[in-house]
Amino acid sequence: MNERSEGRLLRLQRALGQGGSLRLAEAAALCEVSEMTIRRDLAGSDGSLVLIGGHLMLASDPRHAPVYDLAVQRDRNAEAKRRLCQRALATLEEGDTLFIDCGTTLTPLAAGLPDDMSLTVVTYALNIAEAVSKRPGVRLWLLGGVYHASSCSFSSDDIGESIRGFGLNKAFLTAAGVDERQGLSCFHFHEVAPKQAAIATAQRRFLVVDDSKRGLVRPARFAGLDEVDEVIAEQWLDD
Repeated sequence: MNERSEGRLLRLQRALGQGGSLRLAEAAALCEVSEMTIRRDLAGSDGSLVLIGGHLMLASDPRHAPVYDLAVQRDRNAEAKRRLCQRALATLEEGDTLFIDCGTTLTPLAAGLPDDMSLTVVTYALNIAEAVSKRPGVRLWLLGGVYHASSCSFSSDDIGESIRGFGLNKAFLTAAGVDERQGLSCFHFHEVAPKQAAIATAQRRFLVVDDSKRGLVRPARFAGLDEVDEVIAEQWLDD
């Protein structure tokens, strides 16, 4: 890669340093070259800039992450997730039937279920089920089907109907994206049916979400913010 190409890429990285994206035509105009030149620069670069759908963006920008991997997410914001789940645990009552969503946010909730309270947990997530199975006195319903390793969860054609068959007192839901206008979204479309069924069925719906999800929109929208009864979150959403 020559110096002029490196200079253009550096200029674009600086322009994108505050987040957001540039249309390919805007990037070309900023560097005073053709769109084809920008494409050639990107082809010879180290991959720090990516072109998706005609928009140039930083590959490291979390708002444009293309996939979700549970193993990668497990340790991210772990302390915040633990604190939020402590607040969620305080809402439990004797005899509750709970829906616990998939992902890593609610793992501390499943692991922290009290030993001295009679509870039933409904989930489609293997990692949640494993944590619940270690809690004596907690009745577990693991909904099966096709296994999705990236999210450690199951899907089936009738999973929504199965969830609607339970008398859910509380549903604890997570989202990979929370946007004031576009609502709640996740990476995987197979998660939409169980989330929506839990929202439609439960007496109380809790969204448990850490600050890293703020302002993000992921591919699969499943609800509006007004469809949950309470948000257990950090200060930005509590306000």
